[in-house]
Amino acid sequence: MTAEGTGAEPTDRPPVSALLTLLSLYFIQGLPQGFQSVAVPVILVQRGMSMEAVTPLAVLLGLPWMIKLLWAPFADVLYWPALGRRRSWILPMQAGLALTCMAMAFLHVERSIPVLLGMVTLMSLFSATMDIAVDGYAIDTLSEHHLGYGNIAQVVGAKLGMIVGGGLLLSQLGEIGYPGVFGAMGVSVMAVMALTALQPEPPGQPLALPEYLGTRPSLRESAGPLWDALKRALKRPDARALLLFVLTYKAGESMADALFKPFLVRELGYSTEDIGWILGTWGMAFSLCGSFVGGLVASRVTLLHAVTVFAILRVLPIAGEWWIVAGFSNDPQHILVITSAEHFFGGALTTATFAFMMSRVDHRIG
Repeated sequence: MTAEGTGAEPTDRPPVSALLTLLSLYFIQGLPQGFQSVAVPVILVQRGMSMEAVTPLAVLLGLPWMIKLLWAPFADVLYWPALGRRRSWILPMQAGLALTCMAMAFLHVERSIPVLLGMVTLMSLFSATMDIAVDGYAIDTLSEHHLGYGNIAQVVGAKLGMIVGGGLLLSQLGEIGYPGVFGAMGVSVMAVMALTALQPEPPGQPLALPEYLGTRPSLRESAGPLWDALKRALKRPDARALLLFVLTYKAGESMADALFKPFLVRELGYSTEDIGWILGTWGMAFSLCGSFVGGLVASRVTLLHAVTVFAILRVLPIAGEWWIVAGFSNDPQHILVITSAEHFFGGALTTATFAFMMSRVDHRIG
C-alpha cells in the first residue's frame, strides 16, 4: 500500500511470529470489550434500568476509547528505555487489566451497579491505553504492504476476545458465575502478559530530537517534534474529511447495538445466556469471517474503494434490526440472520478502515 491507499505487491512473506503476537495482544483487549458491550446492557436492564438510560451509559463506558487521543502522544515520548518504547506502556496496562479482572471476581460487581460501572470503566481505560501502544507496536513491526494482514490480526484478535468475554464465558454463566467469568479473563491477560515480557521490543522509528536538547530533554521539549508532525498531518488537504469519517463511521452501529440487546431482553424475553450465544458467539463468529474478508480485500484493491463498498453494505443489516424493532418479525431465525450479517459487514468495514487509517500514519508516531 502507498500513502494514497493503493495496493502494492508484497515482496516477502508476512511475519507469522509478529502477527501471532499482535493477535494475542488484541485478544486480551477484546475480553473487557465483549463483556462491556454484551453483558453490561443486559445486567442494567435486568436491574430495572430503562433502555433510554442504558444508551448514554453504554457510551460513557466506552469514553476512554473515544478520547484516548488526548493522552496518546505521551505514549510516544514517555517510556523506560530498559523496557522499550512500546512495552513500557503495554506491560503496566496489562497488569492493571489483570488486577481489575481479579478484583471483579471477588467483588460480585453485578450486585452493585455503581461498582460495576466503575470497574468496567477502569477496564476500558486500561484496554484503551494499551491499544495506543499496541497500535504503535504493530506499525513498528509490520512493513507497509503487510498492513492488511496486520489488521486481520488486529480485528480478529479483538473479535476473538469479544467472543470469549461477551459470548462463550457468558453462555456458561449458570455454571461458573461472574467470579468464574472474571477469573478466566484475568488468567488470560496474565498469560499474554508473560508472552509480552519475553518478546523483544521492535526497533521503530522514534522522532528525532534536535541536538541542542541534549540527552535528557524535558517532557515539553521531547514532545515538540511530535506536535510538529501532528500539525503537518492536520494541514494535509484531506485531513478534515478523514477525521470526520474516523469519528463518525461507527456512530450508527454503536447506537443500534446499544439499544438492540436491551430490546431483545425486555421486549422479546431473551436471557443473558441467549444473548451470549446469539450476539456474543454466533454474531462474533461471523464478525471474524468478515474481518478476514475485509483484510484480504484491503490487501488486494484500493483501500478507499474497499471502505466505501463495505460501508454501503453495512447499512443493510442495520435496516434489518429496525425491521425487527418495528415489529415486522420476532422469529429467532430472522434475528440470528440479521445479527450475523450485521457482524459480518461490521467486521469487514472495521478491518478495511483500520488498514486505510494505518496507511496514512507517520511511522514515527505510533
